[in-house]
Amino acid sequence: MRELDNQKSVGLLNSIMEFELAGVVRYTHYSLMVIGPNRIPIVDFFKTQANESLLHAQQAGEILTGLEGHPTLKVAPIIETNQHSIAALLQESLNHEAKALELYKKLLETVENASIYLEEYARTMIGQEELHNMEIKKMLRDYS
Repeated sequence: MRELDNQKSVGLLNSIMEFELAGVVRYTHYSLMVIGPNRIPIVDFFKTQANESLLHAQQAGEILTGLEGHPTLKVAPIIETNQHSIAALLQESLNHEAKALELYKKLLETVENASIYLEEYARTMIGQEELHNMEIKKMLRDYS
């Protein structure tokens, strides 16, 4: 085992928190913008994503304070495209989830062989993000 780079780990966890908090705002906005015959299940999907993003932000914050870090008050930038078709919202969601996946992979690279707990956390989150990507891709198939 190598020594954990505490500072880099805390920095990445803060970036994850910022990104997940942006997901809360993003998915809440999306849930309000959905119209059409498929509205109800897609609104439910976006609300679930918003709640999950909040949980993920809280988990990252708990870990980073456990590493004696200070949790951020920032939210990652959110670009308003004013594209509110279901296909556009799902594509933006897919882009968001892909970036989240990148952050968790960076965390895994940083903590690998230094902390089993943080490795398992990162791997679990990578698995969840990969699953989200698959689900959104399935939903998008209907719009291609």
